[in-house]
Amino acid sequence: QVRLVESGAGLVQAGGSLRLSCAASGFSFSTYTMGWFRQAPGKEREFVAAINWNGDNTYYADSVKGRFTMYRDNAKNTVSLQMNSLNAEDTAVYYCAARQRYWGLTSMAPYYYWGQGTQVTVSS
Repeated sequence: QVRLVESGAGLVQAGGSLRLSCAASGFSFSTYTMGWFRQAPGKEREFVAAINWNGDNTYYADSVKGRFTMYRDNAKNTVSLQMNSLNAEDTAVYYCAARQRYWGLTSMAPYYYWGQGTQVTVSS
């Protein structure tokens, strides 16, 4: 069974930092592109960041570029999202996702597998 389990939910003050993690199982993790998405209340899900199969390339949405950093550890089948300088616009449920490495990081091709999400709340 394919599983993507996010962790790191929390409440943080504006300007603070938070680190999210995603544990993957049930598929060939090292052959997949991994992504982070988020969905704020009343809004559609949006792309946040992606990392290629071996972790040597990343791509970020303009809204988080310079503040968020994505990592992966293929030995542990995990990906992480380090979030710094958080603001109220970052409040959302964050989702971990995976797709096979046949498309580039900027492709709009759909992700195949999704986690259940973890809540990030940034207080003013």
